[in-house]
Amino acid sequence: MGNHRESPISATVVIPCRDEAESLPALVRALPPDLHPLVVDNGSTDGTADVAKRLGCTVVYQPIPGYGSAVNSGVEACATEIVCTIDGDGSMDPADLPRLVAAVAAGADLAVGRRRPVTHRAWPLHSRLGTQWIARRLRNRYRIPIHDIGPMRAVRRDDLLALAITDRRFGYPVELLARAGGAGWQITELDITYRPRSGGRSKVSGSLKGTLRATRDFVSVLQQMEESCASTRPKQF
Repeated sequence: MGNHRESPISATVVIPCRDEAESLPALVRALPPDLHPLVVDNGSTDGTADVAKRLGCTVVYQPIPGYGSAVNSGVEACATEIVCTIDGDGSMDPADLPRLVAAVAAGADLAVGRRRPVTHRAWPLHSRLGTQWIARRLRNRYRIPIHDIGPMRAVRRDDLLALAITDRRFGYPVELLARAGGAGWQITELDITYRPRSGGRSKVSGSLKGTLRATRDFVSVLQQMEESCASTRPKQF
């Protein structure tokens, strides 16, 4: 799907990792040359950070567990105007990243990847249905053109930090989309390849328990955002 020459713009790729030493080498080596990898070690015990250093990645340590905690630390540590995110499990093709970067460079405030699984094993039904339900609520509430809340995205660093996202767990991408929609951002969604992870063990979609935990975080964030919006509406007399 991707083309390394579509985006000559330098950007940083934040890769949140927890025990991804097995899958990280192939992922980093497949990154387009204009995209510098920044690995956030989120409490790994398998030597992920050492592997990342040998691959030439910038490494940031974030001991506080949580997807949002890792991503936020990585974004804060970036020095480029545009930042991307991709999981470290090898389930997504780094060649898709330049199209997202190019969309932001062309004027989009946020470019997000819509996962298109290459096999049914890539995206278990329980995880896919939960994601679709959350995405539908976001579309209806914020009128944003998204069908996925996946972890591949591109955005301007300062704009992302200005959203002041507070969730530090699995609810981070949901809060990001809700705040972006509430701020009137122009959001572009592009299809990306989604395949089974290349190594390690999934913390979310690979188990029903992980999916339920993530969905709980998603719903909690949505409820908080909706309550916040309701409290700021002018009262009707």
